[in-house]
Amino acid sequence: MKKLALVVAILFVAGLALAQAGEAVAAGKDHDVTAEVVAVDLTANTVTIKAEKGENKTVPVKGKAIEDLKTVKAGDKVVLTCHDNEKGEHEAVVGIHKA
Repeated sequence: MKKLALVVAILFVAGLALAQAGEAVAAGKDHDVTAEVVAVDLTANTVTIKAEKGENKTVPVKGKAIEDLKTVKAGDKVVLTCHDNEKGEHEAVVGIHKA
């Protein structure tokens, strides 16, 4: 019985360690981008910005940034906190602050 309890405890600890490692990988990386707002779509939770090279990009807004999305309008200069996955691919805007 003691051996079974020990095996269960070891598996539990190993599972916790793997879960934390998975969260670290899934967490990816955040970075800030300064941009000008072109349009806001509160229904789709997206913001269209004028990108560095002058082209417009529409990006999804998630989490707490959805509330911040309600405070910006076309023409505003903003700092967007963007979240990338572990591969460096853009996933969403997770923070919006007026520049």
